[in-house]
Amino acid sequence: MNMDLSKEERMGEGSIPRLMVSMAVPSIIAQVINILYNIVDRMYIGHIQGVGAAALTGVGLTFPITMLISAFSAFSGAGGAPLSAIWLGKGDRDHAERILGSSVWLLLVFTVILMGVFYIFHMPFLYMFGASDATAPFAASYLKIYLAGTLFVELALGLNTYIIAQGQSTVAMCSVLIGAVTNIVLDPVFIFVFGWGVQGAAVATVISQFLSALWNVAFLCGKKSTLRIRAKLVRCDLSIIKNILALGISPFVMRSTECLINIVMNRQLQVFGGDLYVGSMTIMTSVMQFMSAPISGFTQGVQPIISYNFGAGRFERVKKTYRLMIGICFSFAFCATTLTMVFPRFFAGMFTNDSELTELVGRVMPVFMSGMLIFGIQQAIQPTFLALGQAKISLFIAMLRKVILLVPLALILPNFLGVMGVYYAEPVSDVISAITASVLFLVNIPKILSKEALEKIR
Repeated sequence: MNMDLSKEERMGEGSIPRLMVSMAVPSIIAQVINILYNIVDRMYIGHIQGVGAAALTGVGLTFPITMLISAFSAFSGAGGAPLSAIWLGKGDRDHAERILGSSVWLLLVFTVILMGVFYIFHMPFLYMFGASDATAPFAASYLKIYLAGTLFVELALGLNTYIIAQGQSTVAMCSVLIGAVTNIVLDPVFIFVFGWGVQGAAVATVISQFLSALWNVAFLCGKKSTLRIRAKLVRCDLSIIKNILALGISPFVMRSTECLINIVMNRQLQVFGGDLYVGSMTIMTSVMQFMSAPISGFTQGVQPIISYNFGAGRFERVKKTYRLMIGICFSFAFCATTLTMVFPRFFAGMFTNDSELTELVGRVMPVFMSGMLIFGIQQAIQPTFLALGQAKISLFIAMLRKVILLVPLALILPNFLGVMGVYYAEPVSDVISAITASVLFLVNIPKILSKEALEKIR
């Protein structure tokens, strides 16, 4: 029996806590490192002498576009990888590879569309997102270079999930590690030594994503991969693409609505506060990203265990896995959020040496982050539904927090509370959506893991 087969069998028979550690730890490291792509850029950019605050705000304004690009990679990768894991659990590797091939085709199509749209319309978008004449030049300089690496972003993020889905979390971690280390090393060289400023940060990011994408493609085309990219399968298989998009729409909405949220909040902060308040949001979303990265990595690493055992009809293993996952996610989120609320100025100092901006973040971060105290529950429940192929429920949970609650609250509350209303919108939506997700989980999970579901799988 080869190593790849043994890895699959471990997901169905091995100790669940040990499996969670072996698969989640590399994925956690990968997610934390991956988030450093943008955060390290912002840390260095915020300390550029003389223009740091304006440059940091400008690069932060590109976040909706860079997030949308990564969201399309999730549409394909996070939508197809759980399906491939389920089919591996059923013992049908050929169909799992057809899913991978269709996913690669989608990533190529998304690349062409995204580059075309954003190269043509990037300036109108940036002003719509809250740019001013002082910050727009920095945003445009960064974005035009970043867009040149769109294909690398799609392949680096979109294919990484397929490596994790076959139990190769360490290989997936190496992909991200290679890119992130490159980015961390090149950033200060290009920004400060060469004097390229925000353009240097963008060049470093493109080179880093290229190396990550190259690693993924090389592995998935090689003999050590259980699932392989085969040229004949990289095509538009409508029946498979329909299933990928149906499941992928939930993670896509989760990421793409970050764009909408960022746009609305930046616009409201610009109207009710000004550039300084927009800069505070750049810092706080960076901190929230970094805090959420371990949870995202953990759930991404654990998802294949749930999907594989669900496909194999081993429901008791599914239950044990998601119970542990929910408990761990809640505990981590509670502790990490507490730190950000107690020491907000410390976290602000990581991104800026501007005293006025640091003081503002110190006042508003405890408010902005407070809902995350319990949000770890939803961060575990939503990927559980995704791993079980429950696209509609997962999509609703994603839509509830961001589109149904957060955006309207960010538009309404400032009219009564001033600029602080923008910051209060976040915790209110976090708490309501976490409670709602918990109720939906308790109501639906018995139906999903039932005898009828078992018969359908078999």
